[in-house]
Order: sequence, then C-alpha cells, then structure tokens
Amino acid sequence: MRIRSVRTLPAAVTVAATVAGSSLSWAPAASAQSTEPTPSTSAPSAPKNVAETESGGVTILKKDPGGDVLAGATFTLFDPAGKEAASGKTDAQGQLAMKDLTPGVYRLKETSSGSPLHETVDDQDVIVTPGVDTPLTIVDPFKDASVLLKAKDDKTGKPLAGSAVNIGSGDKTLLTLTTGSDGTARGKLPTNSRTSSNFWVKQIKAPDGYEIYKPSKTFQAKPGDPVTVTVTNAKAATTPPPTHKPTDKPSEKPTDKPTEKPTPDKPGKDEATSAPSASATDTPTTHEPASGTAASAPAGSLAHTGADATPWIIGGAGVLIAAGGGALFAARRRRREDPTDEK
Repeated sequence: MRIRSVRTLPAAVTVAATVAGSSLSWAPAASAQSTEPTPSTSAPSAPKNVAETESGGVTILKKDPGGDVLAGATFTLFDPAGKEAASGKTDAQGQLAMKDLTPGVYRLKETSSGSPLHETVDDQDVIVTPGVDTPLTIVDPFKDASVLLKAKDDKTGKPLAGSAVNIGSGDKTLLTLTTGSDGTARGKLPTNSRTSSNFWVKQIKAPDGYEIYKPSKTFQAKPGDPVTVTVTNAKAATTPPPTHKPTDKPSEKPTDKPTEKPTPDKPGKDEATSAPSASATDTPTTHEPASGTAASAPAGSLAHTGADATPWIIGGAGVLIAAGGGALFAARRRRREDPTDEK
C-alpha cells in the first residue's frame, strides 16, 4: 500500500524515500534544484557592462573677447584627489576634448593661453556627467597695457607730485592715477582689441601751486604693451595780484584826503605865513608901541602882498623899532643936559 502511494506523486515533486530503522525521511530530488541557480550565475556580468558605459568627458572651445578662436591654449584637469586626470592643447579650431573620465567634480586649470596678447582665466570646477561630454566655452581676456604717468613743470621739466588724472575710453573712466613724490604713477589699463585701442586722459587735480590742465589728451595702447603719458602744468598766477592791490589802495586814499580838506577851509600858504607873523609880534615884547606897530603892519600887508612880503615887513619893523628907541634915548639925554628945561 505504501509503494503505490509514492508512485501516484507527480514527477516534479518526486522524492526519494529512505528507510532508517522505523522512521521515514524525505529529501528534494537533485533534478528539482538544478533550475534555481541559473539566474544567479548571469547576475554578476550585468554590473560590469553598466560600469563601462558610465564614463563621461569634457569638450573645450577657446575664444577671445573679439570672438576669434585661440589655438595652442593648454589645459590640465585634476580629479577630486588633486591628481592629473587629463591634459591637452586646443587645435586650430580652438577645441580640446578629454574622454573616458569617471563621473565626478574636477578642477580645470589653464596653464597657458598660447598667445602673447591674451591672459589665462582663473581655475574653475567642472562636473563630469555619466555618458555625457560636458561642453565648455572659455574666453581669454586681452592682456592689460602698462601705463606710466608723468607730471612735469612746463618750463623747467621738474617732476610734480599730487597730479591726479582720469584715464578712460569713450564715456567711461577706466583708471585713476595720482603722481607721488617722484612725479610718476603706474597702473594697468584694460584693452579690448588685438590692435591699438584709443584712450583719453584728463587732469582732475593739479599739483600745489600750479594751474589745472583743462583739455583732454588722447593716446593709443596695445594689449601687453607699455605706454607713457605725460601731463605738464604751468605755475598758478595767483601771487602777483595780491601785491598790486595793497599798493593801489593806500596810494589813492592818503593823496586824496589831505588835498581835499585844506583847500576849501584855508589855503596852505596862509597857514605857512601865519606862523612867522606870530613870531614877529612876540619878539619886541619890551616896547609896547613897537609891538603894536609890528602887529598891525603884517595884518595890513598880508591882504595886499601875501607871504612873499613877510621878510620885508619884518625888516621894516625892526628898523622902526631901532629908530624909535634911538629917538627916545636922545630925547631923554637932552633933557638931562639942558638946565633951562628944568627951570
């Protein structure tokens, strides 16, 4: 009965029975286990194929501000660990391709612009995407022109400190320079063309003691080339006017005022002649008649003769005084000597 029940089982679940003592154990047949490991053996091969297709790349197009492509520019790509992952130069079309890169963030460095007119750009990060070539357009700027500013005296050529100028192009100011103690100043002037660019310079502050140079000057500069700009100043003419003004004012005031006041009130000659007349009256103080005569004579003579008759009047008064004194002395002497007069 037991053998018949085993034979009735389907073939897919057929098992082998083993009798050990009085018990019966069941085990899966080997044919049933052979179908399960098949998918597991093919699984490891799939990840290897996917890893091969996950690499990426970087393509570079090199230009200048004018739109021209630049050949010979050198680039180096560094991985996150700082190791060089790829490098190369741009071709005649300004292109460079870096392939088979593991996805991640890289550091791109331009080591040379390949041109004497252009500067290199700053380092930048680049993200590499699986299965994609990341495009980059890099523009190298033109090199700056080196500007040397000089300020001088227009007569002697002496260097002047403190001269401030603006330098620009069109309606924009690009640079401001101020000369130092040696009369010079240096700076970098950005350029925007392979050929010479036009610039202007205008002085905004003159050195101490000098007049500002108002007109603007123009000059040209090429990328990477040195250029010298010279500004000359004339001495300020502010010192002579103050010296003339003080001399004019005092000379007019003293001369006008004294001449105007004496003329309407009393002539200058009258003042000069009145002093001697007073001294003439004071001289003969001992003789009353003579003093009266001397005082009246100048008063009447001044009305007719003026200041020129004064010496003659004084001389005549002296003669009269002497004659009068002599006559008086003679009369007294006669009285003393003539006895008849006393009786």
